Amino acid sequence: MKHALAALTVALLLSGCTTGVQTYGYSPNLEPIPGSITYGGQPRTKLTKAPVGSIVPHQFFDQFGRQVFETYVIEPDRSLRLTSRRWRNIDVFGDFD
Repeated sequence: MKHALAALTVALLLSGCTTGVQTYGYSPNLEPIPGSITYGGQPRTKLTKAPVGSIVPHQFFDQFGRQVFETYVIEPDRSLRLTSRRWRNIDVFGDFD
């Protein structure tokens, strides 16, 4: 009986674990926003000297004044794939020195 109770307890504890991976700020279907490098299509110039798989960071301010950090990866055809986007919160009550 003790073994059955222990097995049942372990099974219940493991069933509460999630098997999927949740990502925050990363998505395979991120769309470019105004200010993104790929907004309006791929850039005309290709990154020919950078190795495939290189990471290209980009930061800008969006239309609401928030600072946006984007990460791109160089694809084999030398196009850029947007892989992540993060926003820095606006500090309304920050120090105004």
